[in-house]
Amino acid sequence: MEDSLQKEREIMKVCLLAGQIMLQSGAETYRVEDTMMRIASSYGIDHTHSYMTPTGIIFSLEDPQPMTRLNRITERTTNLQKIDQVNSLSRRISTGELSIDEAYLALQEIDRTQAIYPLWLNVLMAAVASGCFLIMFRGTWFDFIPAMLAGGIGFYCSVLLHRLVPVKFFAEFSGALMIGLSSIFFVKYGFGQALDIIIISSVMPLVPGLLITNAIRDLMAGHLVSGLSKGAEAFITSFAIGAGIAFMLSFQ
Repeated sequence: MEDSLQKEREIMKVCLLAGQIMLQSGAETYRVEDTMMRIASSYGIDHTHSYMTPTGIIFSLEDPQPMTRLNRITERTTNLQKIDQVNSLSRRISTGELSIDEAYLALQEIDRTQAIYPLWLNVLMAAVASGCFLIMFRGTWFDFIPAMLAGGIGFYCSVLLHRLVPVKFFAEFSGALMIGLSSIFFVKYGFGQALDIIIISSVMPLVPGLLITNAIRDLMAGHLVSGLSKGAEAFITSFAIGAGIAFMLSFQ
């Protein structure tokens, strides 16, 4: 009986760690629940229950003895690579390739993995994306470089301030503030022409697109609490971006 309970605890640890990594990396709620259920089923536990929000996971196993655990989610980001790695690991578990201990060690390795792209590359890609959005919004090539610079500066300030002050909405407000300031500067001194298109293009890397998409998908899948929570977070993020731009335009 003791061996059975110990095995159940180990399975619980594997399921919760897999769910935690996926939820922290930006996965949809229904995908996380399905992955945890499949892992538990692969190790011989078919009766499981889960309830999760963007800030926590409650997972329960019924056999051989009822057991419930709670994991708190304190930080959330976007890392599709980690989601893919956990999905791949789940498939290997389903085919019987990994024991419980091997799966847990592999999940710990995934969890320890840092971002594969350095900050300078993220800033560069945000700048390039801002310039491409400007062309998509029918801006002129004359405004391409100002949009790139404003988008890169705003994204860098947002990331930097989030590291100094771990308040996501303040960081996004400050990033939008810098975008507005940079865009007004470029247009005022003749380096740009269409202020509105430059600003709209530059804030696109800050827009919570994945969060909005996941909120809608969770609502469609019936996860109302998670869907509404993510929708509220996306709304407040959008409000912070808009407020930062509006604050700077008020001084123009």
